[in-house]
Amino acid sequence: MVFKRLMQAMGVGGPSVETVLSNPNCRPGGYLEGQIHVAGGDHAVDIEYVALGLVTRVEVESGDSEYDTTQEFHRQRVTGPFRLEAGQRHDIPFRFDVPWETPITEVYGQHLHGMTMGLRTELEVARSLDKGDLDPVAVHPLPAQERILDALLRLGFRFSRADVERGHIYGVQQTLPFYQEIEFYPPPQYARAINQLELTFIGTPQHLQVVLEIDKRGGVFTEGRDAFGRFTVGYAAVEQTDWVAQLDGWLRQSIQKRGLFF
Repeated sequence: MVFKRLMQAMGVGGPSVETVLSNPNCRPGGYLEGQIHVAGGDHAVDIEYVALGLVTRVEVESGDSEYDTTQEFHRQRVTGPFRLEAGQRHDIPFRFDVPWETPITEVYGQHLHGMTMGLRTELEVARSLDKGDLDPVAVHPLPAQERILDALLRLGFRFSRADVERGHIYGVQQTLPFYQEIEFYPPPQYARAINQLELTFIGTPQHLQVVLEIDKRGGVFTEGRDAFGRFTVGYAAVEQTDWVAQLDGWLRQSIQKRGLFF
């Protein structure tokens, strides 16, 4: 499937840009390919550059308030300066690298509720900047991420929603200024002790970092609180791990530490 976007860069008579993705589907650490078609208007112009940026919606906490903002988190220039004559067409093939920490938006063919991801084309002509609308992009999990997601589903957890939050997770190797949280409803065997489970993936070329947070229910003599778990595994080791047993063991141990038994 091909997504197209046409934007008028400099108003009436100015150049226009059409971005065409060969395939809008990708994975973290992969790439997107396509072409940018720049068409000249009714007069010659000097293009300073054409750039692409990967953009997502980020939740920001500020004091006692929260708000959402659209944030570009990875950017590549695909051209330097060039002269575009009146009526001339200039085609620019591109290969856009997708960062390893890019949040996922699709799981098992379903869009994760709450996620937005797009590729934006930017054109600068004579110091006038035009940022166009987003071409939708679908980010699918890595095979290692799929193994862990599959384990949670086999344990009975159900997807709730996902979001991207600005900030850094303590003790985790992280380069982007935000992280994704994928939220799950607990299955019956955990529901007495857990309100919600949140999962975060932070990928690198060498390994996958997995962060789990459970929102515990309070007991008769205990207050509810969060519990955290972190795993760092090489991609080959992910395939050799029994994640159903690993996650079930961590969940039970964490819950029992607070005196909440099954």
